[in-house]
Amino acid sequence: MNDQSSAPSPDGKSDRQAATLEFREATKLYPGQDSPALDKLSLEVPAGEICVLVGPSGCGKTTAMRMVNRMIDITDGDILLDGQSVRDRNPAELRREIGYAIQQIGLFPHLSIADNIATVPKLLGWDKQRIAARVDELLELVSLDPHDTRDRYPPQLSGGQRQRVGVARALAVDPPLMLMDEPFGAIDPINRERLQNEFLRLQSEIRKTIVFVTHDIDEAIKMGDKIAILQKGGKLAQYASPGELLMYPNGEFVEEFVGADRSLKRLALQRVRDIDLWKAAQVRAGEAVSEARAKIADSDIEIALLVDDQGRPEGWLSESAFHGERVERKLRSPAEPIVELDDILRDALADLLTSDTRYGPVVDDTGKVAGVLSLEVISNFLHDAPTETRTSVDLIEEEA
Repeated sequence: MNDQSSAPSPDGKSDRQAATLEFREATKLYPGQDSPALDKLSLEVPAGEICVLVGPSGCGKTTAMRMVNRMIDITDGDILLDGQSVRDRNPAELRREIGYAIQQIGLFPHLSIADNIATVPKLLGWDKQRIAARVDELLELVSLDPHDTRDRYPPQLSGGQRQRVGVARALAVDPPLMLMDEPFGAIDPINRERLQNEFLRLQSEIRKTIVFVTHDIDEAIKMGDKIAILQKGGKLAQYASPGELLMYPNGEFVEEFVGADRSLKRLALQRVRDIDLWKAAQVRAGEAVSEARAKIADSDIEIALLVDDQGRPEGWLSESAFHGERVERKLRSPAEPIVELDDILRDALADLLTSDTRYGPVVDDTGKVAGVLSLEVISNFLHDAPTETRTSVDLIEEEA
């Protein structure tokens, strides 16, 4: 077989359209069991979005995902990929068109990284030159140096590097749909967060349709455009955007599963640039005290921020800095923490609390002060209902 239909475009962007996915009362009843592992699951995943399946152990989330590529047969109902039933597809051919990344990564230890990534392209009969180009392209896409990585073997890489290779392999033939089963679950917390962020940036470029299984509600909120919460018996408890799920949980089970801190979890859905920042008096050393005090009177806080000639924060001025005719460089405290406009609100709040301060100067990508983040600003945000749903992928896209 020689399949040339899924070549990437010259600029590295995907030419292959993401697929729509629909569960239509999909049910799985294992032989000898009285109740189904998955019970009439119905939901739609729009093309290019991440749908996260989450729930307690034994709720059927992995079963649902594995039914998509027919690793588990459907007992009743149906699953449609771009409007076509997966039950009408040859299982082997179907799986070659669906990317698959798992927690254990599943790399072949006796094959080089290049050969691992090339597994499916070789099955499809790609020529060597095309395979080599695709391997290098994908390694760069997942932030690995092709020259340093392609000829190494999985045991020679770190867990995080192997996980990146697993994602690269899942993307090898530019699939319209990806299945990811706890893909970052075996990684330590620090590298796990880095991989999550890298994958969201990657998704903002490739825009695949993704079914992502996790047991971690925080990961679900961060990664998902939509979240399907399943409960014991394989029943769908709620299918909604992260913002809607946090604000309007559908019943006691969802409310308990999301957690009592669901208001705080909303902070993971917003960036600092998305809320109204306070205005601070930006004062330079040597400036007339009368002018500086006029700025303070016109600001939202009573203390002035010392900035340099480029408008970058240097520290909070003490009252003694205003005793003469000109502002002196006398600080009451450093300008810490310095927050960036693209920081996630949850992380910015953690920085404020760690620094034991109410205020943090916010800077743009040039380092110039754009406003001040305060504990009061964040508190006001938490008490206001969201006017629109914003996902992590939406936030990542704004960086491009």
